[in-house]
Amino acid sequence: MTQRISVLIPAHNEAGYIGDCLAAVFASEPLPEGVTAEVLVLANGCSDETAALARAFELPAGWALQVLELPEGGKLGALNAGDAAAAGGILIYLDADVLVSRGLIPQLAAALADGTPRYASGCPEVAPARSAVTRAYARLWTRLPFFTCGVPGFGVFAMTRAGRQRWGIWPDIIADDTFARLSFAPGERVQVAAGYSWPMVEGFRNLVRVRRRQNEGVAEVAAKYPQLLANDDKLPPGKGALLQLLLADPPGFLIYTLVAMAVKTPLFASQTRWTRGR
Repeated sequence: MTQRISVLIPAHNEAGYIGDCLAAVFASEPLPEGVTAEVLVLANGCSDETAALARAFELPAGWALQVLELPEGGKLGALNAGDAAAAGGILIYLDADVLVSRGLIPQLAAALADGTPRYASGCPEVAPARSAVTRAYARLWTRLPFFTCGVPGFGVFAMTRAGRQRWGIWPDIIADDTFARLSFAPGERVQVAAGYSWPMVEGFRNLVRVRRRQNEGVAEVAAKYPQLLANDDKLPPGKGALLQLLLADPPGFLIYTLVAMAVKTPLFASQTRWTRGR
């Protein structure tokens, strides 16, 4: 029996990124036998050439492409529209500025092939940054338990259709990735060996704004969906671990600490719920 996977890419004015994102997807290793795939570019509220650039791609064998142009911006609305249009029994959610490795999509398809409620992602790598501040922050951040343990899922995550049926429409929240991850118990989350490249925002001010948004998103999930916290397997580092981080990378530890302190001040507050800061 043929199985289909759907790769959903919400994209708001991503003309500078959508080409590389799609090129990486379509350069994937051959899918498992009996598996076909579709990509849905969810162009929401775009005023640039995101949709046109996506439609111009030549598709490899076994792949299909839909470009949904939605008049209103907003990631959650785009995800709801994409879920309704997707034909796959496996759903892969991919940020438009992420580059998947050749093995990631086939490995996700294989990990979710039995159709039981399950969540999966790959091994993230932070893309090289231009800013020295971002490079220092990233060095420390990638040593934290959130990054090194479990299945983080930021930038790209996947689930079976049966897993997606655990909730109705995507709720209007900041941290859709956290909501999705915590909708599955640790034993239902799988990390495959293949990786992907995820860009971190550049510069101190943008790091603070995005970190503030991330904190607010996690707090919002905890307040609105407290039952999901039972599925959280991420523990903050203890004093001994913090000392090891400090000794391993003093500059990175300093930048990370300064960002965490600045988050608590109103100076870097964002006026919107979505802060990317590129």
